[in-house]
Amino acid sequence: MKLRVGIVGLGESWEHRHRPALRSLADRFEVRAVCDQVKHRAQWAAAEFGAKAIDGFRALAERRDVDAVLILGPQWYNPLPILAACSAGKAVYLGQGVELEAEWSEMVRRRVEEAGIAFMVEFLRRQSPASVRLKELVATHLGPPRLLFCHHRLPIAEVRPHTPTCRLPPSLRQELVELVDWCRYVVGAEPHWVTGIRYTGSDSGGPEYQMMSLDFSPGGEPGTGAVAQISCGRYFPARWSEAIHYRPLASLQVCCERGIAFVDLPTTLIWFDDAGRHQEVLDSERPTTEQLFTQFHRAVTSLVRKSRDLDDACRAMAIVDRATESFLQGMRLPV
Repeated sequence: MKLRVGIVGLGESWEHRHRPALRSLADRFEVRAVCDQVKHRAQWAAAEFGAKAIDGFRALAERRDVDAVLILGPQWYNPLPILAACSAGKAVYLGQGVELEAEWSEMVRRRVEEAGIAFMVEFLRRQSPASVRLKELVATHLGPPRLLFCHHRLPIAEVRPHTPTCRLPPSLRQELVELVDWCRYVVGAEPHWVTGIRYTGSDSGGPEYQMMSLDFSPGGEPGTGAVAQISCGRYFPARWSEAIHYRPLASLQVCCERGIAFVDLPTTLIWFDDAGRHQEVLDSERPTTEQLFTQFHRAVTSLVRKSRDLDDACRAMAIVDRATESFLQGMRLPV
């Protein structure tokens, strides 16, 4: 059956990910309404899909011809579209980059639980073909992860408001949340300890960097389990595009019991074991966004309710915030 959807927010990924995926999955999704804070963008997108441009997200969520709400762009709404969808009993797909503030997370989780709706978060890293294949290799050839290293670098925003020391800029925090979720997915366990380190320039336009170490030791005994080193920083001016992409590190490096793997998202995986070097390029897989939309369609149309993604997102946010506490207190903290 076709799932009738309303779109709230046309984010940066609309043109190169969400729009092509919805076009490819026209047999499963029918866009009926579009809402965006820039009205002419909503009108343009709605016209392409034969949908209607709607002025407000509440009016969109309450439409009888909308079965689910796709929140695809970070705008001023915060959690309000999610709450509107819960009130209307509509399933929610939360796109990458749409931040859910920590102070709202528990209330949103409660409302989703009360509404009994399907809720899916767009975790691109964990659902990419290379990550899925890595999990297979961990179970079959490489063995349990021991050390994980992942680093992501962003350009310095040319102009941005001053951010208090105790709070990360939204874009940096969201990247760290996704990196934490990725490491939790690969290890298949929850961290018990976290250590946070941060550098913030003296001016609001300078470099920013945060690193955290997650200890997955079972029983909470430090040093007896996997350790993940996660970092994300903005230290290249945006105009230095060549420098930003110079000698990029692997998106994720995993040292396992019987080998080591290097992941370059979304489709490249190079791994080593006693037999030598192995390289896999998974270009034949369907684009990750199409796979995620397909999973969302299945979650909404089946009788099995899906909302674990929200728990995972809230858990990752809590870990990032705990790393900030660790930095401010100057000590390792239990999670």
